[in-house]
Amino acid sequence: MDRQNISSGAPWEPIVGYSRAVRIGNTITVSGTTATGSDGKIVGVGDARAQTIQTIRNIEAALAKAGATLKDVVRTRIYVTNISEWEKVGRAHGEFFGEIRPATSMVEVSKLISPEMLVEIEADALVS
Repeated sequence: MDRQNISSGAPWEPIVGYSRAVRIGNTITVSGTTATGSDGKIVGVGDARAQTIQTIRNIEAALAKAGATLKDVVRTRIYVTNISEWEKVGRAHGEFFGEIRPATSMVEVSKLISPEMLVEIEADALVS
């Protein structure tokens, strides 16, 4: 099967050696994604809900480059630096996925790559 690597254009992708997403056949896997704006700055500093929304929009953009939409998502994994904010993050996730209802998990991690980052999300999608 052909492999399609999708880049977000972030300068660290070639340094670390990863792609924003990879499509092989009808499967698309989106890497851990954060609330990084097009200018490279974190959107919603200090606001877990705003970061979740921006993160899902970034995932949506990666999926579009791979020929998919959020409706094709079957699994998300949510990493948060403060699990007490689970409801803010969960409700923002539900704004996008409430009708789609992918399998998901949310776990607290000690920190993400930047102290400004509060949320990171991975997604898996299947297209027909």
